[in-house]
Amino acid sequence: MMYLIFSVFMLVAFGAASAQTPVWPPSSGHAEVPIWPEKPPDAQPVPKPEYAETTKEMVAGKPYVWVSNITRPTMTVYSPKGKNTGAAVLVFPGGGFEGLAIDLEGTEVCDWLASAGVTCVLLKYRVPSLPFDWHCKCRPDNLVTSKLALEDAQRTMGLARLHAAEWHIDPHKIGVLGFSAGGYLVAEISTQFRRRLYAPVDAADKESCRPDFAVAFILGIYGLATMVTD
Repeated sequence: MMYLIFSVFMLVAFGAASAQTPVWPPSSGHAEVPIWPEKPPDAQPVPKPEYAETTKEMVAGKPYVWVSNITRPTMTVYSPKGKNTGAAVLVFPGGGFEGLAIDLEGTEVCDWLASAGVTCVLLKYRVPSLPFDWHCKCRPDNLVTSKLALEDAQRTMGLARLHAAEWHIDPHKIGVLGFSAGGYLVAEISTQFRRRLYAPVDAADKESCRPDFAVAFILGIYGLATMVTD
């Protein structure tokens, strides 16, 4: 009887553990904060919960962390520990709007820039990760996904300017930097800043969402393209 009870207990415990999905945690000393006070605008359904995993693929001799099915966008602020230039950068990781290479094109960049006196705001923007249709060579969210990500980017720029004094940054020295799909997002927010894609939520949305400078790294089939503007 005791063996049966123990077996049932272990089965329930294993099932509960299996039902849990790992989520990305920021490094020690950094807080991940939602960018929307309630449900994000134009929210889309996703096939699975958010999931973070370390890939088997090696880049620069080591694997990287891949986060997928993101529906709850967040920002993580990396403040300089030494000198502070007053400049700030919103960092957009890449991932083809299917997921985010959150450390390779996110936290590592933020750590490096923060060491140079630049405040970084890492944006974990929405990537619903809907399946790719090989028949039409497209995803059903091709238009929707980039819109959701741009809404998140516009919102985060407004939040950065609203909290400029608190974060010890110059509200007129806030730029954007992104890789691959994040580079595409850089181009979008750098050209589509006159009108927000969503109804204003609070004071942050009254701030300008125009970047003061922009850096994009876009890797395509023809090589690496960079864009730097100010």
